[in-house]
This record gives sequence, structure tokens and C-alpha cells, in this order.
Amino acid sequence: MFGKSALELAALIKAKKLNVVEAASAYIDIIEKNDNRYNAFLAVSKENALIRAQEIQSLLDSGETLSPLAGVPIAIKDNISTIGIETTCASKMLKGYTPVFNAAVIEKLEKAGMVVIGKCNMDEYAMGGSSETGAFGAVHNPWDTERVAGGSSGGSAAAVVAGEIPLALGSDTGGSIRQPCAFCGVTGIKPTYGSVSRYGLVAYASSLDQIGPIGQNINDCAALLSIISGPDTRDSTCVIEKPFEFGETKTSLEGVKIGLPKNYFSGGIDEEVKAAVLAAAKEFEAVGAIIEEFEMPLMDYMVPTYYIIACAEASSNLSRYDGLKYGYRSDNAGSLSEVYRLSRSEGFGLEVKRRIMLGSFVLSSGYYDAYYKKALQVRSLIKDAYKNLFAKYDMILSPVAPTTAYKIGENVGDPMKMYMGDIYTISINLAGLPAASLPCGFDSAGLPIGFQLIGDAFSENKIIGAARVYQSRTDYHEKKPEGAKT
Repeated sequence: MFGKSALELAALIKAKKLNVVEAASAYIDIIEKNDNRYNAFLAVSKENALIRAQEIQSLLDSGETLSPLAGVPIAIKDNISTIGIETTCASKMLKGYTPVFNAAVIEKLEKAGMVVIGKCNMDEYAMGGSSETGAFGAVHNPWDTERVAGGSSGGSAAAVVAGEIPLALGSDTGGSIRQPCAFCGVTGIKPTYGSVSRYGLVAYASSLDQIGPIGQNINDCAALLSIISGPDTRDSTCVIEKPFEFGETKTSLEGVKIGLPKNYFSGGIDEEVKAAVLAAAKEFEAVGAIIEEFEMPLMDYMVPTYYIIACAEASSNLSRYDGLKYGYRSDNAGSLSEVYRLSRSEGFGLEVKRRIMLGSFVLSSGYYDAYYKKALQVRSLIKDAYKNLFAKYDMILSPVAPTTAYKIGENVGDPMKMYMGDIYTISINLAGLPAASLPCGFDSAGLPIGFQLIGDAFSENKIIGAARVYQSRTDYHEKKPEGAKT
């Protein structure tokens, strides 16, 4: 059973060669046995999962048709609301908080007959690129447990590559699905903004956040995206009219034009990362794609624009955690002002406080026009630049990160270095575009390397089709670290 893809597991369950309860029990056992090495999970809902598994098995036995992933276990990033399972965002501020409602994506998973096993570790409130900033310890990369798993969806990516779960949900605000997928050697999709409901997703930056799938291969991710996408009246930004449907795998990309941003391959990128991503471009060329280099505009403005906008929205969104309504309240407070000050200073970690302060600064009187307003103007320029690029190209191929996974603790004290690691991913969120992260090789230390395919808004079919062709020709997505359950 272990080592099989989610769709293969679902096929075994449908053919009555595997029981849903047996599948859920087996994955729970693996998590309980192995996760002390990875710290990928913050909560495992064993009792609820087994009850749910029995319910799904009964439905399947009665002839009910649910979905192509019916009966498959799944893990959820810990910033997505789940009834009966603690949702902490890896923060002391929300420790002990159990939601009274399910996120829209959880409702869709349940309707599809999937079994939620537990909640995955992450950077606190999704603020970070290494899954080190959470209050409950860093996620350890299964390829080398002394290294980071990437962030902020590091727990989800680590759990999949370690064989602890076949599929997981993450969220992507500036690369938080794609970068951990690249660091861990798994596949993930950051969908178009507005294609997956954010109802029940604890907000970091509301105009940038998007929930997406993480899996062993692009077919599993596409199947999961078909389930979680679609309209939702509770999220006014969810503009898609119906869920995605993905057709059959192509074998050729004859005539497909793929842009390659040449300025992404100079400067701070590791040579081994550069070589692996360019080799991936050659694979596409071999099946008929036309690869054409171009100069990505506005490169110098992407990081500051993203962090001004994201931190401003974070400052606003996190103002609700004041020590009064819910969440952590300091025991040392003797007055109302101390409740506010001490609860927030004790409840939030350093990186979250750093971003709240930056966001409050750029929104403050006298600085709003100088920083926040200008960042919004540059964001419009970035959107226009992508619009012009997609008039020429069907998709863009680029690195996900300039390096492979680094040592835990190596960069956490250098915020600027951490932020620059997002240079290739953040513009996609600013423009609201879809992108898929795929493994494409390993460096000399045996660490995975990933690349991303970027498409125009709602062109998931194009990039998933191209990703399927790539994974049909390569086996990097099938590689597992030593010690992973297979």
C-alpha cells in the first residue's frame, strides 16, 4: 500500500482490495511511529479519522459514487479550520483553539469521501519560508533531518515525501506550497486566485492567500484540485463558476511556447539548481515545445512590493488577536492596555511580530502614500507585465528557489536573506496566477531541486497538461528519501 499514489490507493479501495479503515489505520500507525523524526504533524485525529473511514467504507459498500479519491487519507495544513481538530496556525496565540466550523475545502473533501487524518506543522500564521518560525518546533526535511523542509507548508510537503500521508493541503501566499515542494521533492499546485474558496482559511494576506494540493505527482494533485476548486458564496473573491476538470495526458507539446526568464538564471542562483532547471526545459523541448528566453521585468521591485503588501494585510488581519475575544491572554496583565500589549507580545513569535510592525508602519499616517500606495501601483505593473508575457507564451518555466534546502537555524536570524529566497515565487501571488512545482533533480548533497510552470489566470489545464508530459518522461517525483515508508 505504501509508496502507491493517491489515485492508485483509491483504485484499490474501489476494487475492494483495500478497506478504507485499514488504509487510515496504516497511515496513522506510520505517523505515530516515524513523525518524531520530522515533526510534520501537530495533531493526529485518530478516533475521528477511523470513525470517518468506517462511514466512507459503508457508503462505498452500499454502491455510493463519491469521487476518484474516495477513501484516501489526507492531511491538512494547520491554518485551515477543522471541526473537532485543534487549529493553531503553529502559534502560541491559538494553542487549544478548536473551530466550531469547517473550512469550505474540508466540506468538499468530506463530500468527496476523503479521510482527514490530522493537521500539519507550518511557519507561524504562514509567515516564513522554512517552517522554523512555528511555536511547536521546526519541520525536519526527510531527505536530511538537519535541514529545513521549506515553508510555510513544510509539514504538508514533508509528510507526503516521508510516506506519512499520500496527499495534503497547503496554502500559498508567496510560494508557501511551491517552495517546500521543491525542497522536499514532491509536487504541488498554487491555483489561480479565486478558484478555491478561502472560507475557513486563517488569513495571512487576504489578497494573496490561496489553498492548494501537495502530492506525490501531478495526477494526484490535479484530482485533489478538482475536488477543492469551485464556487462558494461565503468567499466573495471566489469567482470560478465550476470546479476544474482535467482531461487525459498528452504525449506531445508540439508548438507550445514556453518562456524562460534568463535573468532568473544569473546572480544568486546555485549552479546545480540552474543546471537542473535548464535540463527540465530541454525535456520540454524534446517533446516539441518552443523554448524562448526573455528578460523578466520589474525584478528589483518584486520582493519589496510583496512584503509591503503582505505585511500590511497581515497587520490588519492579525489585529483581531487582542487577548479578549479568543486566543492567548497573558496571565501577567493587570490592566486593559497590558492585556493588549502582553497578550500580543507573548502570544506571537518574532517573525509574526516583525511583519505586523512592518505592516503597521507602511499603513501609518505619513507613510501610506510613500510605501503602501506605491506598492499597489507596482503590483498593477507586475500584473500588466504578466499579461503581456502571456500574449506571447503559453506558460513560463522558472526555478522555484535559488538554493536547495539549507540547515535548520542557518538563515533564521537573517530576515533579508530569507525574504530574497522568495524572489521567483512571489510575483505569481501578486498577479493571482497559477503555478505548479515539480521535482527535476538533486544537488551533489542529494537534496531535491524543483522548477515551476506558471500559467495565465485559470489556465490550470495547460500547466497540468505540460506537467503530466514532463512526469511521464522523468522519475524524479518517484524518488524517496532513505527511511521513508514505501
